[in-house]
Amino acid sequence: MTPHTFTITADGPFDFGGCLRFAEDWPATSALPSDGRALRFAYCAEHDWKPIGVRVTAAPGGVEVATTRPAGPSIRGEVARILSLDVDGTGFPKIGEADPVLGDVQRRRPGLRPLCFWSPWEAACWAVVVQRSSMLVASRVKQRIAARFGAEVVVDGQAFQAFPPPVSLLEAGGLGLPAQKEEWVRGLAQAALDGVLTTEHLRSLAPEEALAELRALPGVGPFSAGLILIRGAGAPDAFPGDEPRLFAILREAYGLPEDAPPAAYRALAEAWRPYRSWASFLFRATAYDQALTRPDPQAARR
Repeated sequence: MTPHTFTITADGPFDFGGCLRFAEDWPATSALPSDGRALRFAYCAEHDWKPIGVRVTAAPGGVEVATTRPAGPSIRGEVARILSLDVDGTGFPKIGEADPVLGDVQRRRPGLRPLCFWSPWEAACWAVVVQRSSMLVASRVKQRIAARFGAEVVVDGQAFQAFPPPVSLLEAGGLGLPAQKEEWVRGLAQAALDGVLTTEHLRSLAPEEALAELRALPGVGPFSAGLILIRGAGAPDAFPGDEPRLFAILREAYGLPEDAPPAAYRALAEAWRPYRSWASFLFRATAYDQALTRPDPQAARR
């Protein structure tokens, strides 16, 4: 590609290597080619819905970004959001100092910030595709949709498929999804085109208001709403009100009783403000690490 380069400086701790390792393990991005040095991807930029290729590499104090077309303030802001570099993270370590349990998690993955979906629209489509499906299957379905309806962008000599913009799926059929899910995707496409399912709109609302508005969209429940707001729009200080897996992780970490009500988890998260999303992400990421390294009890029997 003919690169258009710029740098993004991290305010506070940031580990790009940890971001790369997370991208390699996360089913939504694990299919991306990786050489351990750069994060490369293509997406449709939210401000104009045109495809763009991106390469991100480490740089002193942050990252260097190269794009396949000129990057104005909107694209620079989008890439910063994707890497959670649009947030001042200097205060996050202090939250861990006050909360030893969170502090231990921070020490296991120092400088890891949430890696977000390329847009809330793409996060919402993932949330629909993955319902009642495994993340591996959902990843393959999402790739097939991108191959059929999205644009190909070449980054460093490699072809990447950008997930299609909302207008491309507004009337589309044959997505390889059940009829109900295809109807939901079309409804989400309209919401994105109406400016509802966008970073600017969702980040302009209080987190609780944004979550409520998302839950009113087709096919979006409490878990999906949290995913879209936190990992789509990149809101740094939201706490999902009903996420059983996260609750189980926190229950084990903090020794909460099995019958602890949702209010107990919300009260726990109050101490993490204004980084509730980041703390929740770290707990999930470290729990996933532990699951990968935990011995298989069946291994000795095979």
